[in-house]
Amino acid sequence: MRHINIAIDGPAGAGKSTVAKAVAKALNILYLDTGAMYRAVALKAIRQGIDPNDAERVKPMLKTTRISVKNEAGVQHTLLDGEDVSAFIRTQEVSKGASDIGVIPEVRLMLVHEQQRIAAGTDLVMEGRDIGSYVIPDSPCKFFITASSLERAKRRLKQLQESGKDEGRSIERLKQEIESRDYTDAHRAFAPLIQTEDAVLIDTTDMTIDQAVEAVIKRVQKVYSIGGER
Repeated sequence: MRHINIAIDGPAGAGKSTVAKAVAKALNILYLDTGAMYRAVALKAIRQGIDPNDAERVKPMLKTTRISVKNEAGVQHTLLDGEDVSAFIRTQEVSKGASDIGVIPEVRLMLVHEQQRIAAGTDLVMEGRDIGSYVIPDSPCKFFITASSLERAKRRLKQLQESGKDEGRSIERLKQEIESRDYTDAHRAFAPLIQTEDAVLIDTTDMTIDQAVEAVIKRVQKVYSIGGER
């Protein structure tokens, strides 16, 4: 029996992580947050005073960098050189750094190899920027989840305010930051963010998370001929 490999791509703030986690829980399969892996590499660069854009300094760092994940009670923990850095990779600085460092081919090759190794032996939902186009291109279940940049900025501001980390950011500033990251992700030379022809488009601008999750699960159940619980 082939493993269930669900690929979810899309820009930042569209809800793909939330959807992916809910789908994984409903189907009782692994949720793999690939973005967290890039964030961990960016965190290491930042800690070492290396600009994530500086490929010539980042590449030597990779030789001594180990990124792995573990799941505890359905929650992914991201390990950087054996340290659980899950609590340190969700800042705006690391988020921007992850987008920048993801442009470097050597970074992507290192992490994609690990992601493909996991997918080859596990039923999972994987989400990121190039999952359906590059990481697991043979997956029969691909989705592209998006939303307007304004809606994504609103969601981001709400998250920051709830955590007390908004630092006076305005909707317009966050919208500009999101659109800048979108441009970086979509125009990188190696494995850019794209919607593949066989990916199902889900626009969450005017959708609830439950509606998006239901759309994904229905498609997966049809493709893999499975019920709701495994």
